[in-house]
Amino acid sequence: MFETLALNNSDLALLILICFFAGLIRGFTGFGLSAFVMSLALSIIPPLELIPICWWMEFFAGVFMIKNGWKESDKKTSMHLWLGAIFGLPIGIFFTTILDFQISKFIALTLILMLSFILLQNFKLQFLSTKLGTISSGVFAGMATGLASIGGMIVATYVLASQNSARRMRASIIMYIMLNSITTFIFLIIFDVMDQKAFLRGILLAIPSSIGVVLGSILFIQKLEKYYRPITLGLMIIFATIGLFRLTG
Repeated sequence: MFETLALNNSDLALLILICFFAGLIRGFTGFGLSAFVMSLALSIIPPLELIPICWWMEFFAGVFMIKNGWKESDKKTSMHLWLGAIFGLPIGIFFTTILDFQISKFIALTLILMLSFILLQNFKLQFLSTKLGTISSGVFAGMATGLASIGGMIVATYVLASQNSARRMRASIIMYIMLNSITTFIFLIIFDVMDQKAFLRGILLAIPSSIGVVLGSILFIQKLEKYYRPITLGLMIIFATIGLFRLTG
């Protein structure tokens, strides 16, 4: 089994640590798992191999969090985002096979960084509140998932632009990511990205990430809800900045 993983002991230990903290962030914010892993694990595993691994971790995180996500989310918004992502996802995966990953991730991370700063300053992005804005955000999120597995950050940018409560925003992100995992799995199979090595790595690393998710969910308590938006936007800025530094450094 460990031969199939194609990882030495030190790399595996570092990945377990990264995935645990990624799960912790996912449990509190409702997103960020794949972005955190992508930001820190690219020096160990190539990006195309990381995408299916992230899928397994996101899937198990969704299983743990879907109960409250379904109950508290804005279901209409989550569905519109998902419909958009269905069209964007195969485009993103296709471009992953023909476009240099550094270029695609640079574009996505730069956009996330700009939007996060805008939202942190409480600017209103009126376009995002329209139905077309919702579906367009979903399309771009699907493309970002296929290109760099960071579609959740795009959706988070959209959701955080709303005036919903922290609990409703978090639940809507959880709901979208769970719905999108179904579509993502199908296209990963179609594009032959989900192989045996990805399966074994994903299942193994889903264990520490799931522990992190459970602990992160416990941290999401009512008295901390007022800090949800600034903390989440701050994390998005940090992830995007780390990712850009790693790309350009």
